[in-house]
Amino acid sequence: MAVSTSRHRGSEGGRRPPGGRNFGLLLAATLGTFANYAPMLSVVPLWSADGGASHSGVGAATGVTMGTTVAIQLCMRWLLRRFTLRAILATGALVLGVPTFGYLFSSELAWVLTVSAVRGVGFGMVAVAGSALVAEMVPAGQRGRAVGWYGIAVGLPQMVLLPLAVWTTQQLGFAAVFVAAALASLAAVPLTTMMTTPRAEPAQRHRSSAATSLSADSSDSADSSEISGMSTTSGIATVVSSRVLTAPWLLLITTACALGGVTSFLPLALGNPTTASIVLLVLTAMSILGRWLAGVYSDRTTSGRLLAPGVASCALGMAGMAVATGMSSGTAALAVAAAAVFGLGFGAVQNDTLVVMFRRVGPTGHGTASTAWNMAYDAGIGIGSLTVGLLALGSTLPKALLATAVPILATLPCAWLTNQREKSF
Repeated sequence: MAVSTSRHRGSEGGRRPPGGRNFGLLLAATLGTFANYAPMLSVVPLWSADGGASHSGVGAATGVTMGTTVAIQLCMRWLLRRFTLRAILATGALVLGVPTFGYLFSSELAWVLTVSAVRGVGFGMVAVAGSALVAEMVPAGQRGRAVGWYGIAVGLPQMVLLPLAVWTTQQLGFAAVFVAAALASLAAVPLTTMMTTPRAEPAQRHRSSAATSLSADSSDSADSSEISGMSTTSGIATVVSSRVLTAPWLLLITTACALGGVTSFLPLALGNPTTASIVLLVLTAMSILGRWLAGVYSDRTTSGRLLAPGVASCALGMAGMAVATGMSSGTAALAVAAAAVFGLGFGAVQNDTLVVMFRRVGPTGHGTASTAWNMAYDAGIGIGSLTVGLLALGSTLPKALLATAVPILATLPCAWLTNQREKSF
């Protein structure tokens, strides 16, 4: 009964955007921070290559950023118990933005990796606090659409700036991109301070939520108790390995690995900055569309139904992009089509995995779910970038990119089983 009532509210809310002033400020702040993160995914590897780094060094630039991102996320349970989500978001925007100016001083690999490591700490804080604030600010019946709106704020900078930054480096140089990205993240700080305390964000809640029983629906009581107990003993690493979050976590990290390889190496593999920019633009645009459509669909039905189609699309699209990078003719057309297929599927996977996680942990586990989701995404980006770089040393970039489609395809049964389980709620 609780589920059907929630869906009814979600349908009624479908006529207007969810949330209020706070949610609008969150979306604006998210645009700023991801306007820093997105262009660096491709520009920093190019900057490293410009400094003489090998393929493994190029991959390490993104890998180190994601490594420190995941490292700080392992500390998020401690931070969430002591600071508000707004404070974490503002601090993260500062730590992400200020070090970006540091790239201006040198393209030597050691320096680039140092700057990237510091930026990763800031991004980890921003990513967890932002997605957790979505759950805090918006009622459960509108959460699928809210996650979709948040996905748009995350995806727009990637759609516009990831390809534009590659082109800009050719026209205006690297310095212009680094300065603009740094200022964009810093602009998010005053927006965060303008937010008022959400209905569920008092600091005391974060101090006590790890020891509080979850107040989810009766159908989720066993899973909720499991999450609550683990939060007080072995932390987020154990939560990620628990049975309630394992499936969505696995689906997200495998697809994110492919994305990490694409964003770091596609401009190098294609060789043509214009073609690479178009492909990245299409990929991110379709990812936004997929995430939004999945959010609307999950509010009207149940979460998780698009996981299997999304995973299949990711595998097919990744294989297509890999083949395109090895072709001598017709590269652009195939790469664009494959990027569209991958982007649409990845957007659906992003949205459905987060909504499924929020539902499974209950209202007092939003910080835990957000941390687990962001760990999967960020670790996947870093692992994918490093892995493709290492594989390319002993093979070719097309074959290295193709290898990332294999684990995605292997998770298809897991996606189907997750869908079947969600139908029971």
